[in-house]
Amino acid sequence: QVQLVESGGGLVQAGGSLRLSCRVSGLNFPATGMCWFRQAPGMEREFVSAITGRSGAARYAESVKGRFTVSRENALNTVYLQMNNLKPEDTAIYYCAAAPGRFLVDVDVDYEYWGPGTQVTVSP
Repeated sequence: QVQLVESGGGLVQAGGSLRLSCRVSGLNFPATGMCWFRQAPGMEREFVSAITGRSGAARYAESVKGRFTVSRENALNTVYLQMNNLKPEDTAIYYCAAAPGRFLVDVDVDYEYWGPGTQVTVSP
């Protein structure tokens, strides 16, 4: 059974940092493309970042480039999202998602498995 569980969300002031984690079970993790999406209230879900299985190559949404860093630890079946210099507009529920055999995809329908999400709130 595939399971994705995010953690690390919370409330932070603008300019602060948070590190999200997503632990995956039930998949061949190194062969699985991972990503982060987010959804703010009243908004559509949007792509944040994606990372390949082994090389660690990544892509980012323009809105988070230079502030967010995605990484993964295959030995721990975990992907991370380090978020620095957070802004109020980063407030959203953050979801990790998995796409076996697909990498650096930025379209949510291409991701087969999703976590329940973790809330990130950035105060002004």
